[in-house]
Amino acid sequence: MEVNPRSEQTLQAISSFVAESLFPLESAYLRNEQATVFTELKKLRQVVKNSGWWAPQLPQDLGGMGLSLRDFGHISLAIGQSPFGHFVFGCQAPDAGNAELLMDFGSEDQKNLYLMPLADGETRSCFAMTEPDTPGSDPVSLNTTAKKTSRGWNISGHKWFTSGAREASFCIVVATTNPEAPPAERASLFIVPTEHPGFQVIRSIPVMGEAGSALMTHDEVVFSDCEIGPEALLGHEGQGFRLAQSRLGPGRIHHCMRWLGIAERCLTMMIRRMQTRTFRNGKPLGDEGLMRAMLAENFAGIEAAKQLVDHTAKMIESRGASEARLWISTIKFHCGAVLQKSLDDAVQVHGALGMCDDSILAWFYRHERAARIYDGPDEVHKMSVGKQLLRR
Repeated sequence: MEVNPRSEQTLQAISSFVAESLFPLESAYLRNEQATVFTELKKLRQVVKNSGWWAPQLPQDLGGMGLSLRDFGHISLAIGQSPFGHFVFGCQAPDAGNAELLMDFGSEDQKNLYLMPLADGETRSCFAMTEPDTPGSDPVSLNTTAKKTSRGWNISGHKWFTSGAREASFCIVVATTNPEAPPAERASLFIVPTEHPGFQVIRSIPVMGEAGSALMTHDEVVFSDCEIGPEALLGHEGQGFRLAQSRLGPGRIHHCMRWLGIAERCLTMMIRRMQTRTFRNGKPLGDEGLMRAMLAENFAGIEAAKQLVDHTAKMIESRGASEARLWISTIKFHCGAVLQKSLDDAVQVHGALGMCDDSILAWFYRHERAARIYDGPDEVHKMSVGKQLLRR
């Protein structure tokens, strides 16, 4: 993948930082020493800021690096190799997307109150859209409502997989404001402080048996008689889906490159395992043709996916997200499949070690299998791509 000469030296430094400072913390995290790890990560965030690497996706006037989408994609690949990378560099989901929403559509008061602390890493946020009783792949059927009152709005609803809600200072919630409007105009976005008495975190949802920690949780939340003022509306009434869609193009680049960073780490781990694990008269696994074919398939899949994502980022930058819809959907299901194959093959090569938390692989497998579900399941994106191809 072509590297912009401006960022090549930076990329090398960042990759070394991730390997030397973040990888060593993973074993303690997997031993449930989250408090200790979180303390160290906060210190490393300051190191990142001092190095000029903070928030690569944000403009410089907000304290970020001000990188293009393609340049940020390269960095996302490098820092995505650790579960802590995006958090330490101030570009973790959903904060990165929420910051972009506030930056593009927030009022001046909303920017001062919510965007500035979020961009600086002083606060965290969450995004509440998915519901337990409606399909996330069809967001026009949301049950959560926001009804107008004399003082503003009253939000009622039940959300889950609202990632990071337990530690967030505010939530951007998608709620139906006009169920009789055309599907794309039914919902609106609202900013709700999480200290509001009408906002309640019910639980952190266990993901394949793990409920997460302060750093990473997927939470179930309830909005119960949540009265908010008119200033809580983000953008205009009925713009909820359009605003939410606006963050999907760049967000897809961020996610896909992070997934491919994980896939690259899996490949590296497979190579080392095949070089050091012996069987049958002391021969290394890598002497077996099946093992070599596995490496070749993973390498080809990862490299091809990187080129596809880079092409999509270039399309978004030159023509806009709307013109790049075909490619945005394609990279979502394609990169998710590449990631799953790399993870599954790495677990297979590591055997029993791959199934337990003595390595990072099981953790990645638990949390990243969702890559083929969130932001729209593979099937929805494949149908979209097929439909667009037929229209051509």
